[in-house]
Amino acid sequence: MDFKSIFKVMSLIGMAVGAFFLTEIPIAIYYKENSDRLILFLALFLIINALIWIILREHRIDLKIRESILSVNLLWILLGIAGGVPLYLYTLISPASAFFEAISGFTTTGATIYTDIESLPHFILFHRSLMHWMGGMGIIVLGVGLLSMINPSGSLSLFKAESTGIQIEKLRPKIKDTALSLWGIYLGLTIIDAILLHIFGMGWFDAINHAFSTLSTGGFSTKNASIGAFNSNGILWITTIFMLLAGINFLAHLRLLYKDPSGYWSEEVRWYLIIFFAISIALTLTHQIVDNATFQFSVTHSFFTVASVMTTTGFASTNYGVWGHNAIALIFLAMLVGGNAGSTAGGVKVIRYVVIIKTLFAEMKRTLHPRALIAVYVDGKKLKESILASTFGFFVLYIFTNVLLSIYLYGRGFDTMTSISGALAIVGNIGPGFEKVGPADNFAFFSDIDKIILSIGMIIGRLECYTVYILLSLSFWKRF
Repeated sequence: MDFKSIFKVMSLIGMAVGAFFLTEIPIAIYYKENSDRLILFLALFLIINALIWIILREHRIDLKIRESILSVNLLWILLGIAGGVPLYLYTLISPASAFFEAISGFTTTGATIYTDIESLPHFILFHRSLMHWMGGMGIIVLGVGLLSMINPSGSLSLFKAESTGIQIEKLRPKIKDTALSLWGIYLGLTIIDAILLHIFGMGWFDAINHAFSTLSTGGFSTKNASIGAFNSNGILWITTIFMLLAGINFLAHLRLLYKDPSGYWSEEVRWYLIIFFAISIALTLTHQIVDNATFQFSVTHSFFTVASVMTTTGFASTNYGVWGHNAIALIFLAMLVGGNAGSTAGGVKVIRYVVIIKTLFAEMKRTLHPRALIAVYVDGKKLKESILASTFGFFVLYIFTNVLLSIYLYGRGFDTMTSISGALAIVGNIGPGFEKVGPADNFAFFSDIDKIILSIGMIIGRLECYTVYILLSLSFWKRF
């Protein structure tokens, strides 16, 4: 195994992450908060990564798919440690809690262990949001952009190990250009969102933090009551729109830059919007009729809640956990959907449901017409059998992971709804669930062992199962 390539990749991405973390120091200085320990940690972190890079500077990075998979898994663990250290140093929480919070940040899950968020230093609040923003588009995609500058042929396998969805599509001649273009769009949308939030009443600090969390579909807020603390319908609707944009395949946004809007007419985007509006309208009517809420309140909070849950952002505008059973059922349904492949959203992804349902109908037709040649098409393109198998395989692993985690939580003594919704919220990178892990609650009550296991669940969900479970395969290790 090429350990030198693995360490060189991790040191490169470590330096990039450390450079992003440096932006927290001006925040601490502006708000007159003590950042001495943060500066010391970042200095050590950057020096260690720089030394590894210098030692291996002559080594040519040559990542095969197995080294890439191992790199990705190791990287997410080390990011949890690196992101957790400032939390541990400044907020007096256990190492397991700090690791959980950092993994929740980088995986854009948004599940928090803090009971009083508003008491945290400003630079720690920014640290949490920044982890979201880096993890949203993918730490590895950033690494691909940097790696390609020094090794044009060795980065595609790393991109495959990290990227979500069914398959990778390159719109630019080099994978580096695609990765950096996606980051450019990501940054542009974040800036626009922050400006609009400020126009509608948020201070700049809150606006930037919530824009980071929105475009990453993360969900960390600077307020205990999440985004509902601002009591502004304008802010809720702006955030709803940008959560929906973040849940769309970013390649569609990239196509638009080349004056090609066809990405927005894909089957996945169409079904994504149809499902969103169908559940939102149903929830609006249910909440208004059954729970006797006003129409304005129902439509605003219903559309916001469905966008938040469906895109796996996890913001809360109100405590929807106390809405009626019918409303909770609809919200739970939205939790099962997820966003588009190639978006910052987690979950199963709409395209997989499209493929699964089309494959099931195709199998029914084959049963009726055994001699017929029946293929599965998406957007007019015939899908390979390997893609169909991979899609069903992911779905099985996703369900298996949720069931396994639900059984673990139930065995620990938690009620059924907390166990099931908690597992789905963790593996789907959604954040809040129901009952004890509802939108008005947090994950502080879990034991340290629970938090480590839940952190692993978040990583499995973020890397979409295969990348983690393949480490359990003997054939993976035999090749080494």
